[in-house]
Amino acid sequence: MTAQDSNALRLLYTEHHGWLKAWLCARLGNSSDAADLAQDTFLRVLLARNAVAIREPRTYLSSIARALLIDRFRRRAVEEAYLATLAARPEPLDISPETRLAILETLTAIDAMLDGLGERTRRIFLAVQLEGLGYAAVGKRLGVSVTTVKKHLIRAMTHCLLLVED
Repeated sequence: MTAQDSNALRLLYTEHHGWLKAWLCARLGNSSDAADLAQDTFLRVLLARNAVAIREPRTYLSSIARALLIDRFRRRAVEEAYLATLAARPEPLDISPETRLAILETLTAIDAMLDGLGERTRRIFLAVQLEGLGYAAVGKRLGVSVTTVKKHLIRAMTHCLLLVED
């Protein structure tokens, strides 16, 4: 990092950290979580190495922080759904914290993968993979041809394979 980048980041941090933390606190209602997300936001700026090029700092910082908030809420929703599913099981489960973390990370990755698909592609993929519907049944349900169902499944599978390779 050049001295100019370092100075720009230092200036950005000193001028906007308090504002960003207050902005996040208003949305989260918790100052310690707001402080964590503010630090994560500045870490993203640091990793992007573009503090010198930022023209509208508050807009830039709030857009990064908003994305981090969305990720945080999505992760929480996945965790809550997972815990609700575990609570609904009749037999008690005793899994290690490591296993629980691995499951939650996998579910979060699957959620992010599905989020990367278009709406129709996601619906077709889930209908075939989770509900076990045939191509014709999915096509009838969504009002599309079997060929369209196949094209969307190919798109979804390609998306999955590309993510696995990364």
